[in-house]
Amino acid sequence: MREIVLDTETTGFKPEEGDRIVEIGAVELYNHMPTGRTYHQYINPERSMPQEAFDVHGLGDDFLRDKPVFARIAQDFVTFVADAKLVIHNAAFDIKFINAELGWVNLPSIPWEQAIDTLDIARKKFPGSPASLDALCRRFGIDNSSRTLHGALLDSEILAEVYLELIGGRQPDLGMTTGQSSSASAQVEADSSWRPQPRPNALPSRLSEDEAAAHAAFVEAMGDGAMWKKTG
Repeated sequence: MREIVLDTETTGFKPEEGDRIVEIGAVELYNHMPTGRTYHQYINPERSMPQEAFDVHGLGDDFLRDKPVFARIAQDFVTFVADAKLVIHNAAFDIKFINAELGWVNLPSIPWEQAIDTLDIARKKFPGSPASLDALCRRFGIDNSSRTLHGALLDSEILAEVYLELIGGRQPDLGMTTGQSSSASAQVEADSSWRPQPRPNALPSRLSEDEAAAHAAFVEAMGDGAMWKKTG
């Protein structure tokens, strides 16, 4: 099962009012394990950066001026994503922007059902508790000390760890592949032929002579019905 943990940075909140994506970061998972493959791209939004957005991610006009526009990287992005599930924190926001950008370059939209929203998972799993990425890092003990500003690739790497905790840990299926299962079964079968054997020599008593005498006197005082006097 291939999944892409994804995050974007933008110039604002509303693509319908001209806001654009300025960074995409993504981490590939296969069977809930990172493969080491990532996608990272800064994008020239072809507009100025509002101060409030710059304060969030630190990506300014001078830095983005020589970066490619979305039309130049769109096909590479679509190829990387393919039909994998997209794991996103607050998926509605990112999918809205990605589909707007894809629409402007005449590429098909990403279906909403292709997204897995970790914000929705967290709210259902911990109702009433804070569900931001930072809050979930604190809950799961994930180090996000390098997250002084929002960054799409760093946030997607952190989100990958959070996602794996939300679904039950890094190996929710105990990491048992088909080969491992066969090996484990073979080991169990081999072990099942073992049977305990009698000791060649009995272990010596750990009771002292005084302790043994005291116990015998105690049992004798209980009469003939004492369980220690019964045999068979």
